[in-house]
Amino acid sequence: MIAAIVIIGAISLLLYLWRRRVVDALLVLLATGALVLLATGWKLPGEMGGTLAIDPARPPATLDGVRALSLQGDGLRVAQWQDLPARPLAWTPPTTDTLRLDFPRRLALGRMFTLTVQRTAKTPARLQLVAENGQVLAEARGDGALTVDWLPPLAETLELKARLLDAQDKLLAEGPVPVVVSEIPPLQVRGRFSAPSFDLRVLNELLGSSHAVIDWQVALGKTVTRSETAREKMDAPDLLVIDAAWFERASGVARSALLEEVEKGAALLVLGGNANDSAVWSRSVQLALRAQAADATIGSLALTSAPLNPASKQAGTWTGKDAVWARPWGQGRIGWLGAADWHRQAIKEPRALALWWQGVLDTLAVQRIEDVHWLDPQEMPLPNQRMEICAQGVSGKVRFPDLGRTLSWQRRSDRVDASCVAVWPRQAGWLRMETQGTKPVAGQVYVYAAGDWPLWQAAERRDATARYAARTPVAAAQNQGALPGWPFAVVFALAMLCLWWRERR
Repeated sequence: MIAAIVIIGAISLLLYLWRRRVVDALLVLLATGALVLLATGWKLPGEMGGTLAIDPARPPATLDGVRALSLQGDGLRVAQWQDLPARPLAWTPPTTDTLRLDFPRRLALGRMFTLTVQRTAKTPARLQLVAENGQVLAEARGDGALTVDWLPPLAETLELKARLLDAQDKLLAEGPVPVVVSEIPPLQVRGRFSAPSFDLRVLNELLGSSHAVIDWQVALGKTVTRSETAREKMDAPDLLVIDAAWFERASGVARSALLEEVEKGAALLVLGGNANDSAVWSRSVQLALRAQAADATIGSLALTSAPLNPASKQAGTWTGKDAVWARPWGQGRIGWLGAADWHRQAIKEPRALALWWQGVLDTLAVQRIEDVHWLDPQEMPLPNQRMEICAQGVSGKVRFPDLGRTLSWQRRSDRVDASCVAVWPRQAGWLRMETQGTKPVAGQVYVYAAGDWPLWQAAERRDATARYAARTPVAAAQNQGALPGWPFAVVFALAMLCLWWRERR
């Protein structure tokens, strides 16, 4: 149809020019152009040039006058997209392989360090965690996500290295893995037990080896009690430990006082190995218990089951995980340890037992609350790129000695419980910072070199670009920018009326 319009218009134009009727020829040209634009749906010249092709190496500082964006490659970083207003983005994610690293940037001494590498490629590979001196600390093989575990022996700042090799030991990726291992204030524990056991002795040794502050009382008889006094004053214990027999034999006043402490924020762990009265637990903490078989085992370590345990992992408000059932109680939590005779693992698998107990404490959410909690950056910090540093429990200002700058903490609408500052690191390595106030708290964040983990950087850019593209779909923007066809129809009709009028004269 377009070709027919152009041919007819061209013939009419030539005929009017041959007859030396220039005005009529211009009217024919105008009518033909309007009809072509109406048929093709083209936009007016003012609409042309509204799409900006972004160069990732030089992202635009402003989008004034730009209606849409187009992009090739992995895209931009989170901080770069945050500087730009929402615009429709035409972008096709690349299909090349990427990887993502997941690991804790800060770790308490005694906790397991876990590094996980997620890969889009499903080929066999080998992941190595390497110390600063080149020693291989841990290794894993597989054809999907790879995970390695390592227990740091000391509290120190480490710059480990991860190495990914293929089946032929060809290096696929390598880069730094920074982590700060720090000591935490000792856990304050109060224990009250109605009967001695080997389990209690091993638990006491485990807590003592972690430098916990312990207030321990074990009834050896009706009038004899073995006590261990805390080495420092303990106003509000972090963890309360009792055996089931102590609770069952305690008076109603003692039970109420204990549960009131939990309601105020403490964690209570009940060792269920000597439980005998299920009705007490049902009335007091709404825990339904059933008798277990004498040879039943429980948990990842296949421990001997307690004589009374919940019938399933979900028991009302109680949720079970690896031999531990827990429920919230006010501001604290109550846990039921449904395993017995686990002291035997202290000889066979002491490390596995220590890690299992750490999992028990994690289920109870037993932790010391820090005055200042530094949040991990949203993406890999890079030199000369804007980096956002956020923390909880801060106010006033923060100082960066390496940059010679002091900035004021700013609240963010998307981080209700934290304050943030923005900095531009100058070089790779550890960037130190310190809050200012009556109790200054130091922290540090690792800045990667521009060439570190290129496949991880590509994955982060693709994720950030996909989130930006989802803000304004391209189809919706195209509907908004489409120009109606009636102006072209009006121009065509006026031009034809003028020709008709001139022909009638």
